[in-house]
Amino acid sequence: MLDAWKSAGQNPGPRPFFKNPLVYTSTLVVIAALYSGGVLFFRWESNREADRNAAEKAAQQKAADAQRAYESLGGSKFEILNFYVAPDLIRPGEQTQLCYGVSNAKEVRLDPPVAPVWPSSARCVYVSPKKETTYTFTAVDAQGNTKTATVTLQVR
Repeated sequence: MLDAWKSAGQNPGPRPFFKNPLVYTSTLVVIAALYSGGVLFFRWESNREADRNAAEKAAQQKAADAQRAYESLGGSKFEILNFYVAPDLIRPGEQTQLCYGVSNAKEVRLDPPVAPVWPSSARCVYVSPKKETTYTFTAVDAQGNTKTATVTLQVR
């Protein structure tokens, strides 16, 4: 029966390599897979680079913010950052806040003493004097250097 098909021209035999559709479709599938894989890889690499850049920028911003905070708190300098009373005018029997801030101080004193004080970048104590009072704030650093500031609270 095979001989009958061969003689009738129904079974032409093996096809030449380039006339085989499997070669073309396989080649197209491989090319499409390589293209898709390449696109995915380069997008992944691009996203990874963008993430690295964003993380580096965030780290730089965080370092800059930390430096600004450090400088706003006096940095490595010994100084009285602030010393004030708010409000600075009260009636007898009322209370107000006496606030101070120092950087790199080892010890602080308040005269006349109204409450315990210690080195802090921002701290307030309540005061309630009966008459006008001038407060003196003294800060001492580790080398024994001193700085002072004064503020007057009016009572009327």
